[in-house]
Amino acid sequence: MAGHIGDLQVRNRGTLGGSIANNDPSACYPSACIALNATIHTSDKKIEAQKFFKGMFETALKKDELVKGVDFMIPETSSYVKIPNPASRYAMVGVYIAKHKSEIICAITGAQPVVYRCKEIEKLLSDNFSPESLNDLNLDSSEMNSDIHASAEYRASLIVSAAQKAVANCK
Repeated sequence: MAGHIGDLQVRNRGTLGGSIANNDPSACYPSACIALNATIHTSDKKIEAQKFFKGMFETALKKDELVKGVDFMIPETSSYVKIPNPASRYAMVGVYIAKHKSEIICAITGAQPVVYRCKEIEKLLSDNFSPESLNDLNLDSSEMNSDIHASAEYRASLIVSAAQKAVANCK
């Protein structure tokens, strides 16, 4: 994932902590934090990733609190598929699928104002971990972003396609 984020300058100077503290709705790292059950270590406490990302550009960090480190759980297998905006390279949609021993997590970035878990995909993949299990999935697009780059309906369809590719990459 890290090798495909932004451009050369961003990859060589940007940080994981800076990316998640900024919590851009289209950033890639927040989806990794969610999918890999990360624990974010700050200057004051430890925060589960699921509770860290609050809203668009909003996190659980307090005013003078800093991200000091991030611990990730190692899954049995995982894959991240991003459909990038051609100009910015940020994700119009990014899907991170992680198959852990106890659960499957599907984290989505770029589609809503904040990274989130897609329970519909998780359920289908828990029953049958294959790209084909998502063939008939029609996601509700009513809360998805819509802009000049992609409508909400198009983003919903991109999520399904990206999830299928991510699952295929896990094999």
